[in-house]
Amino acid sequence: MEESKGVVKHVLLTKFKEGISENQIEELTKGYAKLVDLIEPMKSFHWGKDVSIENLHQGFTHIFESTFESMEGVAEYVAHPAHVDFANLFLSHVEKVIVFDYKPTTVRV
Repeated sequence: MEESKGVVKHVLLTKFKEGISENQIEELTKGYAKLVDLIEPMKSFHWGKDVSIENLHQGFTHIFESTFESMEGVAEYVAHPAHVDFANLFLSHVEKVIVFDYKPTTVRV
């Protein structure tokens, strides 16, 4: 197996609080996406909603994924004032969140 050089994926699985509207989620998602322009180590941002037919999501409905060039970049992002402010707003709308950072690995066969 080959770990990618430096690249780190920062993933959030999110279960929003009861009563949070789709419009509110859309505004939060737009705010999250804007962080790419404000925080240099954050290289990209993607998000999506659960579409699985397996029904194993345990109430988590949305995923947010950011890409960084290193763990140092993730640390800089986490401490950045724009992230801190946004995280406080975002988390006030969330019932549960799982945060997972990983380095993508390729399996050679």
